[in-house]
Amino acid sequence: MAAKSTVQGIVVSDRMAKTVVVAVERKVRDGLYGKIQRRTTKFVAHNEGNAARAGDVVEIAESRPLSRRKRWVVIRIVKRALDVGGEAGQAPAAE
Repeated sequence: MAAKSTVQGIVVSDRMAKTVVVAVERKVRDGLYGKIQRRTTKFVAHNEGNAARAGDVVEIAESRPLSRRKRWVVIRIVKRALDVGGEAGQAPAAE
């Protein structure tokens, strides 16, 4: 069996139950002019336990089809998004 491919991306939506939408960005070189362009692909991934939130950087891996659009699973949360209001119960840090 082939190894499952993994990619890193940013969670752009966590509105669905146990599901997140992850935007993966890649750089593509134009065939004629050679300019490097950014291309974004959105993947719908399974998020067991609703651990990942919008803005988090996550690693996702291929899996068997879980629904009509879900074919990826969140493996781990690489980096948490900054909480706008600070952590729950704490005041924002003043500089």
